[in-house]
Amino acid sequence: MPDADPYLQIRSLANAYWLSRCLHVATEFGVPDALGDGPETVEALAGKIGAHADSLKRVLRALATAGVFEDLGGGRFAHSPASRLLRADDPRSQRGLVRFAAADYHWAAWGALGQAVKTGRTAFDGIFGCNSFEYYQDHPEDARVFDDAMAGASAFGIAAATSAYDFSDFKRIGDIGGGAGHLLRAVLAKAPKAEGVLFDMPHVVAAAPRASSERIAFQGGDFFKDDLPVCDAYVMMRIIHDWDDDRSEAILKNLRRAAPPESRLLLVEGVLSEDPKTDWGKITDVEMLVLTGGRERTGEEYRILLAKSGFEMLRVIPTATSISIVEARPAA
Repeated sequence: MPDADPYLQIRSLANAYWLSRCLHVATEFGVPDALGDGPETVEALAGKIGAHADSLKRVLRALATAGVFEDLGGGRFAHSPASRLLRADDPRSQRGLVRFAAADYHWAAWGALGQAVKTGRTAFDGIFGCNSFEYYQDHPEDARVFDDAMAGASAFGIAAATSAYDFSDFKRIGDIGGGAGHLLRAVLAKAPKAEGVLFDMPHVVAAAPRASSERIAFQGGDFFKDDLPVCDAYVMMRIIHDWDDDRSEAILKNLRRAAPPESRLLLVEGVLSEDPKTDWGKITDVEMLVLTGGRERTGEEYRILLAKSGFEMLRVIPTATSISIVEARPAA
């Protein structure tokens, strides 16, 4: 986009949410699930989902310009590779991620970005009077959509992380803030001699699936203050970016108290480039300002944070995706 005509560049950016909103509405109405393997008329689709046919046609036609659905002409549409990712039954489904982006509270928080820039206060907190994680405790349906979104978003990152790092020498691996345990199960598949510990809030651990968990222990608690498991490796995927430096330091210091001297800490995070080029992490960093109060960090910022928390950063390992693995060990 930086090389585009400046006028078109500004027009596209200013109105980018128009197309995003079409994506949200098509997903919320269940169009990707209603559309079968072959082409269908917009009238048939509208009948299935309870929509106005001509209005639906206009939305799908707009999305097709971006490669989401195929416009076959004559009011007929078919799936594209991108729209298939919006189906609930696709193993790589991004339906939850789109629904999360479309949630009313999420839109409201982004609408308050200006206040965050003016005050430095997280936009979400300023609107709702609590942080987003506290909000989810009182809004279980929003929490479920958020969990689905994180599972969908992590699917590609998990495969990249487990391909980029050798876990086979570890005997006990702790997934701290591991949610439903998708990452831990993938890691254990790469380390057949290891056992795992899934640590998260009690209600999260209680809801985690137990299938294929014979090598996993489940431990509920608060990673800010409760005892963490003793392991020879700890993985934390997209956890530290949710918190500001003080809160991140509190998490890591609590982990340091449990970590044996020869253990390894593996932070699976987006690591910002110092180069002023296109970097998805620089966009998600604003999402952190809006929603969680956290931030994305450069490699040097991770080194400083880890040092303050009792760890020595060893290296940053790139993966095939936008995430990296920040490897550290307890400082002497």
